[in-house]
Amino acid sequence: MAQVPQRFFDALAVRTWCGLSLRALGRAREEIDAINVYPVADGDTGTNLYLTVESAAAAVEAVFAAHELDAGARGASESPRETGDGPSLADAVGAMAHGALIGARGNSGTILAQLLRGMAQVLTARCDGDRAEGSGLRRALRHAAASARQAVAHPVEGTVLTVASAAADAADRAEGDCAEVARAAYEGARAALAATPGQLPALERAGVVDAGGHGLVTVLAALVETFTGRAPGPVAVPHARVERGGERLAEERSTGECAEDGGEGGPAFEVIYLLEAEDAAVARLRQRLDALGDSLVVVGGDGLWNVHVHVDDAGAAVEAGIEAGRPYRIRITHFGHGDAHTAGTERPPRERAQRAVVAVVPGEGLAGLYTEAGATTLLARPGEPPASGELVQAVRRAHAREVVLLPNDAELRHTAAAAAEQARTEGIRVALIPTRSAVQGIAALAVHEPERRFDEDVVAMTSAAGATRHAEVTVAERQSWTTAGICQAGDVLGLIDGDVAVIGADVSQVAATVLDRMLSAGGELVTLVLGDEAPRAVADRLEARVREAYLAVDTVVYRGGRQGALLLVGVE
Repeated sequence: MAQVPQRFFDALAVRTWCGLSLRALGRAREEIDAINVYPVADGDTGTNLYLTVESAAAAVEAVFAAHELDAGARGASESPRETGDGPSLADAVGAMAHGALIGARGNSGTILAQLLRGMAQVLTARCDGDRAEGSGLRRALRHAAASARQAVAHPVEGTVLTVASAAADAADRAEGDCAEVARAAYEGARAALAATPGQLPALERAGVVDAGGHGLVTVLAALVETFTGRAPGPVAVPHARVERGGERLAEERSTGECAEDGGEGGPAFEVIYLLEAEDAAVARLRQRLDALGDSLVVVGGDGLWNVHVHVDDAGAAVEAGIEAGRPYRIRITHFGHGDAHTAGTERPPRERAQRAVVAVVPGEGLAGLYTEAGATTLLARPGEPPASGELVQAVRRAHAREVVLLPNDAELRHTAAAAAEQARTEGIRVALIPTRSAVQGIAALAVHEPERRFDEDVVAMTSAAGATRHAEVTVAERQSWTTAGICQAGDVLGLIDGDVAVIGADVSQVAATVLDRMLSAGGELVTLVLGDEAPRAVADRLEARVREAYLAVDTVVYRGGRQGALLLVGVE
């Protein structure tokens, strides 16, 4: 179906561009992964770009949803766009840039986040009313390319940076509306991409173009489609020595996309984290990390940064972040045997397990518990739900023919379903059990038996999860209407099966009330998962209450870590 073209770069155009970019990267992801030889031949550039744009698109959708809710609350009969109540261009591009920043993955994803941030800075500050025309888009692309280069410690030609600069140069020469500027930027980027093998020896040896540059051309093609309603033809990509199916190009030993090309081997770890820090502290951090490793990219601003570096001492890279400010969402990836940072003969591929359980868990403590029980876990920090691409990666990491997927959150139902569908296209048999809480996942995992037939195992696990009522005790962040009345910021809330049932001021009292209401319907086992911020006496008091008032009921207590909720409760 043809895309309805946008005439100007406004909030709706931002939304359209993000959606088209995500779909285009979804189609091109495997091809981009397959040609990923520089800076590390780890075959994940396409996936990283997809996850970065997925986070950006989700942030933009959240802004539109919030405005639609506001319009509904006012009883508006017209659409937000008709009433002028939709998000502004500044709202949309700001959300796009922020979403990309917090969701950026890998070298190219981090650079793409900075490109989007650079565009947002121009489109927010200098646009005609609430929209930008061709001249505004030209300025945005120019600033994007310049800011991306500034974010990279040691820029190298023949990479995504070269492609971004070529796009900006071509846009500068274009005259006319946004469609003409976008088309010129795309053509300039495509020509630059084709020339990358002649600029970077690693690409020439492998007979491929730059993977990050290919991703950017894909995103710019989506920009053309946004303004013209038609997508340009597919990007022609040489694959002279690239073999699909996950084989790594281990012969490529280049050191980083942001470092000089040459030398054997390279750092052992990729370290990525978000960082809350002041500008002066980040300047010192850049110097320290540059001395520790290579592929250094630091993007962001206004107190929030995304830090990416390849190092041998991952602990030192994290410690440098702690000295600079507050690092979080820390990801450390070891460049294992068979990728660009290892030498010697290749290890034979690991045999797939017959069955595995993949679970999303809200805290480090639960992650450890699930891992001990044999599950492959994906940590979801408070307020940071995983994207579908991350779930797909977790399913792949389980390396099994059959996978039982436990999302452990009602809000992840659609995300998990999309991930399961993607994994099925790769030949993996996936069963999604719609667990709405980690305590339901614990119950399902307790009856998991890999030796029995897959369908029988799934039925047993689904039955155990469904028979487990779940509750949580948390603190209200703001005043709002609930099923139990109006709560104020700071109130303690007790939620049973997802609905607020109790509002109070004392954690222990609210927890006891919740537990009594749950056990009034019967039960044999109470599971308590205590978060780091919960008073330690809560679990003791609840255990004592169960012993005294419910003689036939057993209690088990786990430490969940930083799980968001003060307490999770399960009753079986």
